[in-house]
Amino acid sequence: MPQNYGLGRGLASLIPQKKQASSPGQNKAPANIPVAANKPGPIKITPASLPAVVPVSSGVQEIDIIKISPNPHQPRLHFDEEKLKELAASVKEYGIIQPLIVTKNGNQYEIIAGERRFEAAKLAGLAKVPAIVREASEQQKLELAVIENVQRHDLNPIEEAKSYHKLGDEFDLNQEEIANKVGKSRSAIANKIRLLQLPVEIQKALISGQITEGHAKAILAIENPEKQRGLFDLIMKNNLTVRQTEDKTKEISVRTHKRTINISPEIKAAEEKLAGALGTKVKLSKSGEGGKITIEYYSREELDNLIAKIC
Repeated sequence: MPQNYGLGRGLASLIPQKKQASSPGQNKAPANIPVAANKPGPIKITPASLPAVVPVSSGVQEIDIIKISPNPHQPRLHFDEEKLKELAASVKEYGIIQPLIVTKNGNQYEIIAGERRFEAAKLAGLAKVPAIVREASEQQKLELAVIENVQRHDLNPIEEAKSYHKLGDEFDLNQEEIANKVGKSRSAIANKIRLLQLPVEIQKALISGQITEGHAKAILAIENPEKQRGLFDLIMKNNLTVRQTEDKTKEISVRTHKRTINISPEIKAAEEKLAGALGTKVKLSKSGEGGKITIEYYSREELDNLIAKIC
């Protein structure tokens, strides 16, 4: 049986599968592929010795690496440097066993799938790489790049969210259509895209792994961006778990609900006027004829700006 590399519906359709007649010895390694256990030393991989899943007769060819450029729609922006070095070391010793999939662009080629292997090959100093040339529209380039990365779990949550948003925005696909293409539920796509509503600093923390997607979803339960930043600061300062963050979210929501019910139109108007002048959240608490004013700030810089405005 041909070896299954887990390419997924979209990618597998680009590689023709060679039909083989059943035979008692079909599970044995092909004779022209060296077996490391029997013959120590580097394994030289050539197009003629590639596995049957990508036979040379189906279009595998060696292409000069300098003629290949990355997919312009590649959603993956961050490569783990250590893992890339490990892959490069493997590629240097054994070659690239699974070819890239590329599309021709004049005398050059653009990657449809296999960007990580391409980067590792450059790092390993390869002059040529095995590739299958296929035709693909701009939309298909993005779709297949997203499918490959999502199925390999190579994208961080923000890269994945931006990919889905791009599919919808540039190619006019609804969330149901995107879900069908990448094999996920519509709600999963919607929840992922919602991450792009977070303030930039929270998105950066999610990309770097300082917080998890669970933290991010809990923060999104609060609509006010300044309150989101306040909760994020609490998470970072106190190393809150996702469960603790969800509890804090509920507390904030309950307090906000109570204030909305009890606040008078006069007080609300005064709060909004002060908030507009100071550029931050302001809370008025009335007590008899007097009361107190609470001014919120979320960084040292904001505090300095408030002092400058008031004084």
